[in-house]
Formats: sequence, C-alpha cells, structure tokens
Amino acid sequence: MAVPFRRTSKTAKRKRRTHFKLSVPGMVECSNCGEMKLSHRVCKACGTYKGKEVVGK
Repeated sequence: MAVPFRRTSKTAKRKRRTHFKLSVPGMVECSNCGEMKLSHRVCKACGTYKGKEVVGK
C-alpha cells in the first residue's frame, strides 16, 4: 500500500481546496409581492409563479 513520504503542508492542502466552498443561491425579487425568492420557484410569501397564483392561501 502506498504511503506518502512527506506530510501534506497546510498551504498545499488549502491551495487544493480553494474551489471547495459554498455558493450564494440566485435570489430574485417577486414581481407580485416584492419578497426575495429563488429564481424559477413559486414565491413562498404569496404563492405566485410567473404572475399566476399557483398555491391558494
């Protein structure tokens, strides 16, 4: 079984992990009520999608 000859330094490890991070979701403003919502999803506040009421209150 292969074993590393030297320990991986903190710098080398962190350089490798620079792209391993969380991304912010794409939020847009609801055209009906103005709440922030995820794009291409039904608004949780008013229940509309593309100007039509999908979820009844």
